[in-house]
Amino acid sequence: MMREVSVPVVDGGLVGDVVVPAGARGVVLFAHGSGSSRHSPRNTAVGRALNERGLGTMLVDLLTADEEARDEVTADLRFDIGMLAERLAGIVDWTGADPELGRLPIGLFGASTGAAAALVAAATRPDRVGAVVSRGGRPDLAGSSLTAVRAPTLLLVGGLDEQVIVLNEQARDALGEVAELRIVPGATHLFEEPGTLEQVADQTGAWFTTHLRQPHPA
Repeated sequence: MMREVSVPVVDGGLVGDVVVPAGARGVVLFAHGSGSSRHSPRNTAVGRALNERGLGTMLVDLLTADEEARDEVTADLRFDIGMLAERLAGIVDWTGADPELGRLPIGLFGASTGAAAALVAAATRPDRVGAVVSRGGRPDLAGSSLTAVRAPTLLLVGGLDEQVIVLNEQARDALGEVAELRIVPGATHLFEEPGTLEQVADQTGAWFTTHLRQPHPA
């Protein structure tokens, strides 16, 4: 059953949708980017697939309603990686005090610019974040924080998303041995081609069920 939560990391709180299956082995926080929200059909589809694997999910908006309206016009807040990462780290901290989520290891799933925010947050919360997955992400925007990430990180990129492949290759090299880059053949940036999003969901689920056990402290 889904429950809606308000996380008090900003005035008015950030809204999230939490689903925790019985006997969940961990919970995955979704960091949206590039004008998306917790209602993104791609991320909700991946979330359902994770729930079916016995993983909890929390799809949360990193921007308030007013900020989303501003970002639709200016497109500036979606690239404020520092702000997004700070909010995501605050949400990670909040889960620790939640009766349902506090006992579970945390994974982060980031799409587009949300992937950079997820990696920065993982670097600042190594005692809580156990694994990271980036879908068509811009992990390069995490900058110098990449070298501080200790959580196993999977970078998923569409085979036809050539520029983003190069950026992910650079990020993988900066992340070092904790990272793995996988290409989804025939997929463009949004994984809209038949069967490609299902591949993302399958690989994401396998990554988290394999690695999301204990956090990796610095």
